[in-house]
Amino acid sequence: MNTFGNNFRVEIFGESHGEIVGILIDGVPPGIRMNEDDFSNDLKRRNPRREGITDRKEKDIPQIKTGIFNDKTTGAPVLIYFKNEDADSSKYEDLKNKPRPGHADFTAYKKYRGYNDYRGGGIFSGRLTTGLVAAGVLAKKIIQGINIKAEVISVGGLDYNKKNIDKLLEKDDSFGGIIECRATNTPVGLGEPFFDSAESVLSHILFSIPGIKGVEFGAGFDSAKMKGSEFNDEIIDEAGKTATNNAGGINGGITNGNDLIFRIAVRPASSISKKQNTINLKTGKNEEIKIEGRHDKLVVLRMPVIIEAVTAITLADLKITSKMHD
Repeated sequence: MNTFGNNFRVEIFGESHGEIVGILIDGVPPGIRMNEDDFSNDLKRRNPRREGITDRKEKDIPQIKTGIFNDKTTGAPVLIYFKNEDADSSKYEDLKNKPRPGHADFTAYKKYRGYNDYRGGGIFSGRLTTGLVAAGVLAKKIIQGINIKAEVISVGGLDYNKKNIDKLLEKDDSFGGIIECRATNTPVGLGEPFFDSAESVLSHILFSIPGIKGVEFGAGFDSAKMKGSEFNDEIIDEAGKTATNNAGGINGGITNGNDLIFRIAVRPASSISKKQNTINLKTGKNEEIKIEGRHDKLVVLRMPVIIEAVTAITLADLKITSKMHD
């Protein structure tokens, strides 16, 4: 449901236009140095001040309520929340019976029998990833030595560069993109086959991020076109280093000591200013809607730090689980 992980566990809470969003982190080892300043860099990356990003500007100051004492983790669960201070719900009242195409409005309405918070998508909003980024900051300290870097490699089917971004921003629409993530210095042995393999667990949390529609590891879908003699990564030393990395750093669901490499597909943001057709849930009639408000044209630009965070959360959980075997 709203909880992820086995021995390093995160529980997400809040709504886009509610009072707060946040995260409860359990299984945190004691003695990790932690204070509010540690979160600032990654939180700024999640909400950059740049063109193509929503005009909603939250301060995102972490309120740490439990689990940290004298700037050190105590071993107790860590509760962190963020206030929603710049939400504008005025545009959503007219849409509560007119589900926006591409959003979770229709499915949430049906699943929760109309009791769902429809403002800004409620619990289905990307706003909740603020808590994931906060948990990622803590997770990165647990997996110290592993370096995680995610970057946008394409936008709207074009190479990622300023010229192409400017070209897309001139259009009255939204666009998706592809992000590549690489975790270097990943040790051998992380992953618990069968159902908690490294790919399985990482894919699980990646697909819970709003807007993610595809994940591939290593050669990914291109591996379907390759021969075994082309795909197999020849082992060249006792540490497990391979000549190629078509497997993306994972064999048999277990990290093999090479770089963990994967790519994700981010769909275009659903809220666009162009007119669209939908159904009025009150009247049962088709209607044309035009979505007003503040939205992202290129939400993929905000994603890299979120991808890094959930990768760190996954590796922290797998690392703590692996230690239990020692």
